[in-house]
Amino acid sequence: QVELVESGGGLVQAGGSLRLSCAVSARTFSRPNMGWFRQAPGKERQFVAFINWSASRLYYADSVKGRFTISRDNSKNTVYLQMNSLKPEDTAVYYCAATTAWTFEAASMATTYNSWGQGTQVTVSS
Repeated sequence: QVELVESGGGLVQAGGSLRLSCAVSARTFSRPNMGWFRQAPGKERQFVAFINWSASRLYYADSVKGRFTISRDNSKNTVYLQMNSLKPEDTAVYYCAATTAWTFEAASMATTYNSWGQGTQVTVSS
């Protein structure tokens, strides 16, 4: 079981930046493949980005490509999501999650993730 804790959310104006962090429990850290998802009120959970354990595979949703960057520091057991040029439609609760999937098709599906953090709120004002 992997324990995940997100941080870094907040309120930002459109065009601004935030960096989310996801701390992976050191006790069980096994360099899982990691993803970021988001969920806005009344909407389904949506794939945002994926990174495999070695950072050799990176996937992004079209809606964030070119604006968001996923990365990881395995020495710190932490995964990051750098979000630039934020838009009001990026407003959501952001979750990190762990998976064994590695193809885009599987990594973009929430059902393939077996551990989730509690989420962090990101609000972008216009």
